[in-house]
Amino acid sequence: MIKGLWWKMLGVILFLYVCIAGFVVPLKPGIYNASPTNIKAGQTLNLSIEGYNSHYKSAEELTAFLKFDSIQILKATDIKVNSEQSIEATFNIPEYINTKKKIAEATLIVDNATDGYSIMPAAVFVNSISKTPSQVDWNTDFVNDLHQVDAFAFPFRNILYETIRNTFFHVAIWMSMMILFIGALYSSIQYLRTRDRRHDIHSYSLTSTGIVYGLFGLASGAIWAKYTWGTFWTSDIKLNMAAIAMLLYAAYWILRSSIEDLDNKYKLSAIYNIFAFVALIPLIFVIPRLTDSLHPGNGGNPALGGEDLDNTLRMVFYPAIIGLTLLGVWISDLVSRYLKLENIIQEKENIL
Repeated sequence: MIKGLWWKMLGVILFLYVCIAGFVVPLKPGIYNASPTNIKAGQTLNLSIEGYNSHYKSAEELTAFLKFDSIQILKATDIKVNSEQSIEATFNIPEYINTKKKIAEATLIVDNATDGYSIMPAAVFVNSISKTPSQVDWNTDFVNDLHQVDAFAFPFRNILYETIRNTFFHVAIWMSMMILFIGALYSSIQYLRTRDRRHDIHSYSLTSTGIVYGLFGLASGAIWAKYTWGTFWTSDIKLNMAAIAMLLYAAYWILRSSIEDLDNKYKLSAIYNIFAFVALIPLIFVIPRLTDSLHPGNGGNPALGGEDLDNTLRMVFYPAIIGLTLLGVWISDLVSRYLKLENIIQEKENIL
């Protein structure tokens, strides 16, 4: 294990920093809700928009757009401000929209000088589109008019909202778990190579801490799912594979407790630890990518990229991984020291 006290203090400081920054830093302004979501082509749309952390009433140069594609962009003809978080935007929806689909999907963009621009994908769906092309006054230069506001704030992501802060705990703890399991894998290999009892102790302590981290990862993921998907657990392939992986690792404890002969216990534990890690890779990283999944990062659903992990999130997310890993190693070190003392006591009792 790592010598010295500095890395333990670093782990504590980083974890405290993550807890404080993770809950104190606000979210950027965004669009929480827009209604109605469906309208026929050729009609006037009076869109009620609810903002989040927005300043519509005190903002200057407030505009709104419906973006069907990079060329077909419609600007609101009128905006009525109700409050800092509520406006009504009027759009004259054209009868013809150039699309290969029966229903045209529009992204809502609200822009002002105070908040910058906010985006709500798939905010409005237009049906009953005319098949006859017509001349429409699209606003193609709107991108040049959007305001960029620099502020130390986490990105506003639809569906996630404030739960995006769980990235620092749920995602970071899973990554820390993987680092602990890699350390346990190395110690298991070293034990099989040298038969040195110290490597078995390190392997056991790292694996045990990693399993506890994995259980916390499952629990925090279930809570996150409740707030974003409406249920603690689904039949999603990623969730099921993660549960199976943790059950495989939990069997490591059962295996050790069921073997009385010490040499066989240590040897079989090391072999099983290697097997569990090899099984973990396809269960977590391969199989979920082969099919559709609600979970980000699988089935073509991206994660940890773009605004899902912008520079502001990185300033807390990476320290979270380092801090949780150092705390995990510290816990493992305490377990190792306890087991070593236990062995010394047992050896003395055998001598006596």
